[in-house]
Amino acid sequence: MFYAEWIETPLGDMVAIADAASLHVLEFRDRLSRQEDIAALELRMGAPVSVDGNAVTAQATSDMADYFSGRSATFSVPLSPAGSDFEKSVWRELLQVPLAETCSYGDIARKVGGLETVRAVGKANGANPIAIIIPCHRCIGSDGSLTGYGGGLWRKKWLLRHEGQMRPVGLFAS
Repeated sequence: MFYAEWIETPLGDMVAIADAASLHVLEFRDRLSRQEDIAALELRMGAPVSVDGNAVTAQATSDMADYFSGRSATFSVPLSPAGSDFEKSVWRELLQVPLAETCSYGDIARKVGGLETVRAVGKANGANPIAIIIPCHRCIGSDGSLTGYGGGLWRKKWLLRHEGQMRPVGLFAS
């Protein structure tokens, strides 16, 4: 059984999906197709989904409230993202990127398999099912440009500014 809870944020609603032990999904609601409903979530998760939430989704909600208010960027909710071994290695490296810092896709690639994996790192970032907590938004182009973010580049820019590390570049300079 999975439990879903919708979370209001300054960047739009998010949905947290967890089992009894850990968080599996935290995505912006608009990343889910407009037609996706509980039946589609159940199909995706491979098990029934209750919209009542549980202790894990409540912790994710609390962590997000603390993050967006600026009180804390420490997340205590246990994570269990579904992905390939390579994707999980990328996500583990992303969890090591400190708040208010960024890294390049190449930086992550060097740590998980060499520069030849840069595109695969980008793909793994795009497949990250736990937005913000697994901070794929902190991954930028080697030239400092903002590139790729499933939630939209405007959200990536906002998150980096919120974390105090936005470097104005190119199209996104203010």
